[in-house]
This record gives sequence, structure tokens and C-alpha cells, in this order.
Amino acid sequence: MARTQEMRLIELMTLKQDVSNVVEYLGKKGVFQFQSKKHDSSSEKSEKPINPDGEFYESLQKARIFLNVEDRPEGDLDCPCATDDDRDSAARIISSVNELAKKVNEQSETTKRAIESYKEALAFSNLQVPYAELEHFSFLSLKIGRIPAGSVDDLRASVGKHAQIIPLGEDESRIMAVSSKKGRFALDTELKAHGFVPMEIPKDFKGIPEDLLSSLKMQKEEAEKKLSYLETEKNNFAQTHKDELLRLLQAFCMSMQITQIQEKLESTSLVYRITGWIPAVECRNFMKELDQLTQGRIAIREYLPSEVPSVLNGEEKVPVKLKHGSFIRSFERLIFSYGSPVYGTIDPTPFVAVFFTILFGFMFGDLGQGLVFLLIGILMSKNIIKVKGWNKFSPIFMAIGITSSIMGLLTGEFFSNETLLAPFAEVVTGLFGSPRHPIVHMMPSSDPHSIVVMFTVFGIAVGIGFVINTIGLILNIANKFMQKKWGSAIFGKTGLAGALFFWYVVFFGISVAAFGHSPEVYDWVIIGTTLFFAAFGEPFERLVDGERPVVENGFGALVIGGVVELIEVISSYMSNTVSFLRVGAFALSHAVLGYIINTMTALVGGAGGILILIAGNLIVIVLEGMIVAIQVVRLQYYEFFSKFFNETGAEFQPLKFHYGNK
Repeated sequence: MARTQEMRLIELMTLKQDVSNVVEYLGKKGVFQFQSKKHDSSSEKSEKPINPDGEFYESLQKARIFLNVEDRPEGDLDCPCATDDDRDSAARIISSVNELAKKVNEQSETTKRAIESYKEALAFSNLQVPYAELEHFSFLSLKIGRIPAGSVDDLRASVGKHAQIIPLGEDESRIMAVSSKKGRFALDTELKAHGFVPMEIPKDFKGIPEDLLSSLKMQKEEAEKKLSYLETEKNNFAQTHKDELLRLLQAFCMSMQITQIQEKLESTSLVYRITGWIPAVECRNFMKELDQLTQGRIAIREYLPSEVPSVLNGEEKVPVKLKHGSFIRSFERLIFSYGSPVYGTIDPTPFVAVFFTILFGFMFGDLGQGLVFLLIGILMSKNIIKVKGWNKFSPIFMAIGITSSIMGLLTGEFFSNETLLAPFAEVVTGLFGSPRHPIVHMMPSSDPHSIVVMFTVFGIAVGIGFVINTIGLILNIANKFMQKKWGSAIFGKTGLAGALFFWYVVFFGISVAAFGHSPEVYDWVIIGTTLFFAAFGEPFERLVDGERPVVENGFGALVIGGVVELIEVISSYMSNTVSFLRVGAFALSHAVLGYIINTMTALVGGAGGILILIAGNLIVIVLEGMIVAIQVVRLQYYEFFSKFFNETGAEFQPLKFHYGNK
């Protein structure tokens, strides 16, 4: 059985002059994970250390944003780090952009003021009566000022007949409000509610002279022209410096991360110490390349996990790395989303890959719909279809497409149609007797043969569940023996005692139901003995493993805990088995959905029937596909993983340089 990859702890002693090159090598190699350290908070630096390359990176990002240059996608970095020439080039770009930004900001303010001045002048150009005279009206109250654009109609509705609202400009952002002296207080309230801001108007103001209005318009247009010229200059600068800017961003992002890592390393004034984990298969090349990189100015020591004190005393877990081909590797995230296997145990990923594809195909049998999944997987693998973060799962789509297509051939379904595959089914069945269609009739009916098929489907589903549960138990027992946890391997619900109880009860039930076996005394003795050690296994585990006291919390607690565990053993194994009936239920429901779609298509006919056929199949592919996938994941989590994932390890997360916000 495949186990997790062997790991080694590597200790590097490198000179100060080589440390940056060594860290860069580690990140680009992508096989080195720093050893976890417990830092003393009192030893942490009170101030954040200065990172000049980080400052360059931040300034270049600001320049990129100002120039509206689209950033490169986030992802792993594999580029040269920044050189002195890069720093000179970055300084020139940053200086030029800062100067251009200053000009643009200043001109934007100038243009804004010119536009506002022209709008105000234009607003009052129609006011021909001196404001002083209007203000002396004994029966009128006048207010002139600004309100938010678009609020005039709402204000008019609010004041009703008690006041008049007169726009003074084209954009209606400046108004004159007129009311009677009695209604001025109510008017003031409404104006305030609508964001009215009074304007200072000269007493002798009568209007705006035409020559002044023309002059303000010319100033506005000139300011807009200068701003447009600067925007053009900015766009031209962005186009000519875009590639260099993005290259520098990557280089300084790399250098910034190298500096950040270097600052956290143990060091003296001349030597740096670096410790971390790498896969054992990488050790020889790793050491050779580092020796060449530093021209022999490096000391390297290699440790087995069993030689690392922090591992032996339980303070640190050896990181777990799995090694697979592209198909099995696409299922790794399903494993790590639940938890990492413990170092040195059996890798469950191949089993997950097989179970997932078989269960999905069993529940989603349709040749046409399966071919859709297969096609999607192929297009994703070729990057013709690009879905962020999902293309790495293309082998899964291809696998479930194949198993769904095979099941579809057996059930005779092709995009819910049950007649197109009839010739194929008749040829196949004719080789073994009378031709018939389909090979496996999944659609429930009153036909006695259909009832037999239905129970057969449920029986196969339960049988698959038995196999999955069994493999989960075997993995747990094997893992415990490899970890030399003899007590846990032999006793307990998922130990050898629990497994023997489960297996014997299943075979006992089959022998009674199928072969007419009469229960004997030895049957009950075997069942009772295995159940006892499965439920009351804790003291025996402690005895075998040398833990004392054997009965940790007293005899009373032992009895109560054992009774509870007894109920748990029986109920959990029963539920673990019965849970797989849902596999058969989904297989039958898929056939029923196909029958409904096919029937509605035939009833409507014509173009409407074709639309129903297309829409129905799309709904099944998307919605039922998601539901079936969720059910498969659930069965893996609760029925398979729960057998052996009673302890989790630490996932191997090697150093890699990343471009972006991480």
C-alpha cells in the first residue's frame, strides 16, 4: 500500500553573503518547508524592520494604479529578484509618475474650479432684477443657493403651493426659492431637509455681463484642454512603460519576500541557520545544487524524523506530502479539506478517487449527460474552458463522465431518451440469451422483474458500502500497527475487534437470509465477544500500550462509558451500512427524472418538445450533478474517513514565492 512520502529535516548553515541566494533557491525549488518554531513574544522586535525593496514594490503598485495598468494575475513567482539596475529604473519611473500625478491633480483642481465658476455665472445670467430690490419685497422671502442635482422636483413636491422653486441653471443645482413672509419658516425647514446651501449674493447684483461669461467659458475650456493633454501624456507613459513596470513589480515582489524571510532567520553577524523539511527523494539533488550555488560555502545536515526532538516529544508533526499522477492528484484537495493523513500512514487518496468515480457513475447513469462531463473535462484540461481554480479538477470531470456513460449504456439512457440505445442493448443481451432493451431496466414499474431489479440495485449499493467501510477499517488497523499503537489497532470500534464484529454480523446475516443457516451458539459467542472488546476496549487498549492506571476514571465510569459505546458501535455500523441505500435511491430517481423529461418531450412535441428536452437535461446535469457530487463527498466523509481519520497530521506546505495580496 502507498504511504505518505518520506521526509527529512535539513539544517543549513550559510554565510551572510549567500543567504539571499539560498532563500531564493529554496522558494523557486518549491520543496522546502520551514520548520515550525515557537517564538517568544518578548524577543519579537518592537518595530517593523525596514524593507527597501518592499517600499519600492508599494510605490510601483501606486504608480501602476495611477497609470491604470492592469496588474498581472496572482500566482507563483519564478523570476529574477531585483538588481541595482532595477532599483535605478524603478526610481526613475516612480519619480516620473509622481511628477505627472502632481500635474494631473493640480490641473484637475484648476479645471474643477473653472467649471464651477462658469456654471455659477451661467446660472445667474438670467437674473435681471437687482437682488437688493427683490430682498426688500415686503410680502416675499427669497432664498438663493445650491441643492443636490436632481432634487428640484422632490423639493417642489414638498413645498407644494406655499413656495415657488425657480432653477437658475441648466443642471438645476442652483435655485431661487420664493415664499410669503409667513411661510418662510416652513420653507427653511424643507430647504434644509433637501440639502440647501445658501449663496452669498452682492446687493447690487443684477446679472452676469456677456464678456465676463465668455471669459469664464474660455477659461473652462482651456483648463479642460490642458487636463485632456495631461491624460493623454499619462496614457502614453503607461503604454511605453507597461511591460517594464510589470517586470519590476514581479522582481521587487520577489526581493521583498526574500528580505522578509531573511529577517526571521536565526543568525549571528556572519552566519544564518535555516531548518526545514523536504521529501527524502529530493535530498541528494537539493544538497548538490546548494553546494554548487554557494561554491561550497554551506554546511548541510540531514535528520530522520525519529532523530528530531520536537517530533519525538509531540511538539511538532512531520509534514505530509502525497505523490500521485494527475488523476489521483486531482482528489487530494478532497482529502486535505477533511484533514491531513498522519505522517507514515497509508495514503487514502487512491481509494477516494476510485470510490468517488464509481459512486457518481452509479447514481448518474446517462450516456449523453456523461459525455457532457467528459467533454467539459477534456476542454478544461486543454484550457479551452477556463474556470478560476477549477481546471486542476479536469481529471475528475473526465472520470465521472466515463463512469456515468458506462452506467448510461447499461440503463439505456441517452439524454433521457430510452430508445436510441436499444440496438446496442439488444446486441449485447442477445449474446447471453433473448435480446432485450435496456440491459438494466432502472425505471420502477408494476412488472415483478422491475421489483427484482430495484432490490438488486439497493443490494449493490449496500454491497459497495460494505466494501468502502471495510477498506476504511483495514486502513485504520494497518495505520495503528505501523504507528505501533497496538491497543488502538486491536480494540475499540474501529480496531480489529470492531471490524470483526461488523464483518461477522454481515456474513451471519447473509448466511441466514440466503443460505438458510440456523444460528448456533458459536455465532452468538463470536458476536458477543467482538462486540464486548469493541465497546469496552479502552482499558484493554491502555493495558496493551502500557498506560496506567488501566481503569482511568473508576469502574463506574468504565461501565457507563462502555454501555454508551455499545449503543454507538451497533448504531454506527448499522447507519454506516444503511446510509448507502441513498446510492440506490439516487440511481432510481435519476431514471425517474429521465422518464419525466422524455414523457413531457413526447407530449408537447415539435419545437416546444425540443426545448423541454434541452432544458430538462441542462437542469439534470447542473442541479442533480451537484446534488450527487455532494452526496458522494458526504459518504466519503462520514462513512469512509471517519474509520481512520481519528488523528490528523500536517499538510506539507513548501516555501513558494507568490505574487499578489497573500
